[in-house]
Parts: sequence; C-alpha cells; structure tokens
Amino acid sequence: MFTGIITGLGRISAVLPLGDSASHGKRLTLDCPAHYLNDVALGDSIALNGACMTVTSLNTATQQFTVDISSESLSKTAGLDALGGVNLEKALRANDRLGGHMVSGHVDGIGLVTRFEQVGESWILQISAPSALGKYLAYKGSITVNGVSLTVNQVQDLAEGCLVSINLIPHTLQNTTLGSLHSGAHVNLEIDLIARYVERMLSPGAVQAA
Repeated sequence: MFTGIITGLGRISAVLPLGDSASHGKRLTLDCPAHYLNDVALGDSIALNGACMTVTSLNTATQQFTVDISSESLSKTAGLDALGGVNLEKALRANDRLGGHMVSGHVDGIGLVTRFEQVGESWILQISAPSALGKYLAYKGSITVNGVSLTVNQVQDLAEGCLVSINLIPHTLQNTTLGSLHSGAHVNLEIDLIARYVERMLSPGAVQAA
C-alpha cells in the first residue's frame, strides 16, 4: 500500500529488454537521491509513477536499484519504457502518516493531458480519463496521477471520456515530475480505493451475504 505522497525523484537510467519478443518485459535501472535506498531491502515494493514494482537488485553505494516489468504492465502504464524522471514512493509502513489517501499501486488506466497552464500562483491540470473510470471520480474526491495523490476540482462526463480538472500548487510541481507535463502527455491514473469497493457492493451483480 501507498499514500500518493512522493518520497523521492528518481530517474530511469537504463532499459534492458528481457527477451526478443513482444511477450517479454524489460529490466529498468533507476537512479535515486542520496541515501534513498539505505532502508530498502531486496523484495521491497517501490511505486514508479504510481505503479508498484518489486526491487530485484540494489546498490546502496551508487543509490541504484532494478525492477523487472512485464509486457502486460508495460501495456497498461505510461512512462516506464524509456529513460527519464519518475516519481518514487516506498511502501507504506503501519506507523506512517497517511498524508494522501489509500493507494494500491495498481494503475487503472492511462489519461491524456489536455491542458496544463499557470493560473495565478497555481497550475491547472486537465486530464481526459477513460470513460470506464468516470463513475469512480467525484468533485473533491481523490485520484492518483503518476503516483501523486491529488484532489479532483471538477469532473465532466463527455462522449469520448471523462474530463478531470486538478489544481496544482508550486510545492507539488517542485517535488514531483508533474512539473514537466504538457498537453498531449500520457499519465498513469489510479482511482480511489474506497470508490472501487463501493461500486462493487452497489452493482446489480454483487453477491449479498446471507
């Protein structure tokens, strides 16, 4: 589990194919800030742009670690198949503050940035989300964008998808990779965990306890 509060800015410094067919995944090498990996062990979970991955090797001397990402995960995420910056979050511990919201690290869909511009001291981020995610998004509800816990300021259902508007403060832009977004960029989206269970319990086909 995660909270959507980014704990470090990393960089994918190498991408190694794990085979020569489309069914093979890739091995990613990530560079981390100083001392970031000092409390990390093999097998720990770290979210990369909101996608939960398992540490398969690490080097605390160079502050680098690797993960193996399957072709299935690559097809369901954005920004994890090429060199570049990523948001990092270590898995939640039982005694940690829950500063964002409950995040599973499972990407539910890929969104398209349709607007990203400064308004006053803040920035407006508009994302076109897949229609299937629209029922889980609500005014003042939570959404995870590239691993960052954010509050929905406006939601509008359209024929081609669901348009979500978010306000970003300068602190968020300075401490995550969201500051490098632009119109036309793709982002990883995760819906609120509670909304997922509520929808299941209220759906017509849900199994009711005896």
